[in-house]
Amino acid sequence: MLDYHDDLRLAHVLADAADATTMERFKALDLKVETKPDMTPVSEADKAAEELIRSSLQRTRPRDAVLGEEFGTEGHGPRRWVIDPIDGTKNYVRGVPVWATLISLMEMGEGGDRPVVGVVSAPALNRRWWAALGAGAYTGRSLSKATRLQVSKVAEVRDASFAYSSLHGWEERGMLGGFMDLTRDCWRTRGYGDFWPYMMVAEGSVDMCAEPELSLWDMAASAVIVEEAGGSFTGLDGNPGPQSGSAAASNGLLHETLLSYLTA
Repeated sequence: MLDYHDDLRLAHVLADAADATTMERFKALDLKVETKPDMTPVSEADKAAEELIRSSLQRTRPRDAVLGEEFGTEGHGPRRWVIDPIDGTKNYVRGVPVWATLISLMEMGEGGDRPVVGVVSAPALNRRWWAALGAGAYTGRSLSKATRLQVSKVAEVRDASFAYSSLHGWEERGMLGGFMDLTRDCWRTRGYGDFWPYMMVAEGSVDMCAEPELSLWDMAASAVIVEEAGGSFTGLDGNPGPQSGSAAASNGLLHETLLSYLTA
């Protein structure tokens, strides 16, 4: 088993720097916001945080490739850092504290490109989660002050808590029927959205969550954290990892049932 401790420490340093940048502009009255071609917002803080992370990686990991939401792909090689500078930009620009910087390292292995390090840092919530392949998943404010994460042991849908981002994405893809069936059969449903449901699956406070359309930078960090906490992370197609363009995460015990509702 390879040791990713140095890469994980670097990811924390990058997250610290990004947190300082994003928090400085959070709720700023003069925050500049643009609309991207896909009609989603991007703020000056998104761009500044990604530029800062990229600059640091150029100095510390010059041989590694980088993929970021705002500035695309740079470099080539078997190791690739995947960055979402602010996951939850719509929350960020409206002053809602549920947003985070997502940082992941992906590496080519026998099964293809997979996330081996992930950090999710939500400074407005004063929360951070992280994991490295084979080393477990944790939450806390530093590597030395952390609690290990463990998914729940709920085994029946009728006892399960299910989280999601919105309804319209499922409706647009003709998948609302199965989604609604799942919400009716669950014990509890909540629309937390963005990175947060995946972290709650890893913590064991939510049992499963899913989204019908996502990009790699939305999922890579969350995938390794959920899996290292003992859970399952796949696309709606059942393929493991964050490469399918959609996401389903669970405590593992409920995963096949979750997929059966959403792919019927």
